[in-house]
Amino acid sequence: MSGWVSRHGFMMIPTGGLARDVSEFFGGRKKEVFTMRIGRYESSEGSSVGTAITFLLIGLGAGALVGLLLAPKSGRELRRDIKRGYDDTKDAVGEWADTAAETVKEKVRDAGERVRDVASRGVDAASDLAEDLRDTVREKAEPIRRAINRS
Repeated sequence: MSGWVSRHGFMMIPTGGLARDVSEFFGGRKKEVFTMRIGRYESSEGSSVGTAITFLLIGLGAGALVGLLLAPKSGRELRRDIKRGYDDTKDAVGEWADTAAETVKEKVRDAGERVRDVASRGVDAASDLAEDLRDTVREKAEPIRRAINRS
């Protein structure tokens, strides 16, 4: 069997009949390694969905590029189409970034309000506690103060 994951989560690679841990090559640090086993890419971390999506996107991009380059169009038409696609993508990414920025601002604003609310409640609780403590000290100190005044 070529390439498998050890029970410690490190990718094992056969070298001359002996398996050596990949962690030896990275100074003992754990690194994620992808290997091809029985027609599937597998990650040492067990995240095959993310790997599959990554390879799908790479394949789609490569297929689109090859399709554009092999299409029976003049160079001028091809450059115009590529520029139009670039501009459309740039606009879409810009809109997405604006939406993401607004969402982040809203989340930060909400978190700030929650922090202020919690801090306000904490100040109120501390004030109540200080007042209760002051009253308790006065009650306990009153008999002592009277005793001192009598003597």
